[in-house]
Amino acid sequence: MRRYLVGLIALGLCAPISRAADVPPPLKREFRGVWVATVSNIDWPSKPGLPAEKQKAELIAILDKTVELKLNAVVFQVRPMADSLYESKLEPWSEYLTGTMGKSPGYDPLAFVVEEAHKRGLELHAWFNPYRARHPSAKSPAPADHITKTRPDLAKPYGTHYWMNPTNTEVQDRSIAVVLDVVKRYDIDGIHIDDYFYPYKEKGADGKIIAFPDDDTWDKYQKAGGKLNRDDWRRDAVNTFVQRMYTETKKAKPWVKVGISPFGVWRPGYPAGIAGLDQFADLYADAKLWLNEGWVDYFTPQLYWPIAQEKQSFPKLLNWWVGENTKNRHLWPGLYTSRVTGQEKGWPSKEVADQITITRKQKSTDGAIHFSMKALVRNSGGVADELKKTYEEPALVPETPWLAQGKPPVKPDVTRDAVDGKPVLRVKAAAGTRFVVLWTQTGETWVTSVHGLSADGTATLPTSEKSRVVATVLDHTARESAPCVVK
Repeated sequence: MRRYLVGLIALGLCAPISRAADVPPPLKREFRGVWVATVSNIDWPSKPGLPAEKQKAELIAILDKTVELKLNAVVFQVRPMADSLYESKLEPWSEYLTGTMGKSPGYDPLAFVVEEAHKRGLELHAWFNPYRARHPSAKSPAPADHITKTRPDLAKPYGTHYWMNPTNTEVQDRSIAVVLDVVKRYDIDGIHIDDYFYPYKEKGADGKIIAFPDDDTWDKYQKAGGKLNRDDWRRDAVNTFVQRMYTETKKAKPWVKVGISPFGVWRPGYPAGIAGLDQFADLYADAKLWLNEGWVDYFTPQLYWPIAQEKQSFPKLLNWWVGENTKNRHLWPGLYTSRVTGQEKGWPSKEVADQITITRKQKSTDGAIHFSMKALVRNSGGVADELKKTYEEPALVPETPWLAQGKPPVKPDVTRDAVDGKPVLRVKAAAGTRFVVLWTQTGETWVTSVHGLSADGTATLPTSEKSRVVATVLDHTARESAPCVVK
């Protein structure tokens, strides 16, 4: 931003900066996300059946804590098990809201959290599970319009779960339709899927691994002359879904980011010395391919191990994934922040801070996402206090230049006014602008804040009569305008 500010010519309502010393400090670009899990009421709501106002209050507390810790994005789970935490004509309301699947909570949680997150300058990403149809924590019966009732051929029992068959094109179509419904109707900043493709393998009472129930589509494929072996056929179906999800999201809203957070190890031995679950073989997830092909805008491998654990070494795995990022997408590793518990078997809070330090030093990584919000709200093991030291200043989300269209946003018009005798700033920016960034100087001290703008690009923000203010705006791909120095 500095290049815009020094020697700036006054235009419209913006005054020039005459001294380099008057330039506010530039903001770091770093994605600082947190997952808010709704499955099993992990993070929100605290329990099913709370009144709507209590649920909203808990969401507000989550968002306020996110701002307090200087994070800048929330990844909010909206489809835990072929259900919805938003008003949907495609799937029933989630039981994690009311205790009864199909029962309305009396408001739209996704619409509410999008609006409240944006007010606070936070991105909001909608998190989906594309294949899980029923989770072991489910207690209420599935209603008549749930997929396990309407299409039991698409969603079958698997161990303690019900799971949709990824090789069935009707399942792919249905999950894509659910994602696009949210993309088109809600003002979200991204969509997100995690590590559940084929399920993690379960064992039966006899101790043997349960075979996944896709004999019907496999037989059909073979009879049609299919040439792939069964494992490759399964992986190909998942690959097709991932590519479709990316391509069709871009057709609907080009600026909406697509993110995936797969299991952190692609295959044992990659890199040398790494051991553990083989997601390529067990989950039929070729996550390396998706990154290599650029079928994501951000990639968040779940590096849920400590730095010193050699067989799942955090720095070795991060470095390996960096080497696979041939399309230069955002690489924001997932951190297991909830492992900081304050208990004997938990991590020390400094482990998470040290992982962030490693990420910052690694080339082409510019952020991280924390699992999950409960640990931060509770300050488990002092982890929130540690993050306050790690994230000392606010940061803007990194730009996503391959999604940018047209010219960068023009600088806003900002004027001083008063409401009920209190000074405010009236901000006017171009329609479609996402956030306004304010640098407020009192004496020699600058304070930075990020705020939402309404759909028409306006905002009324509190200020001080004695403060000096510089403002810029960000578009949906986080490009920044030239600054407006408020008179």
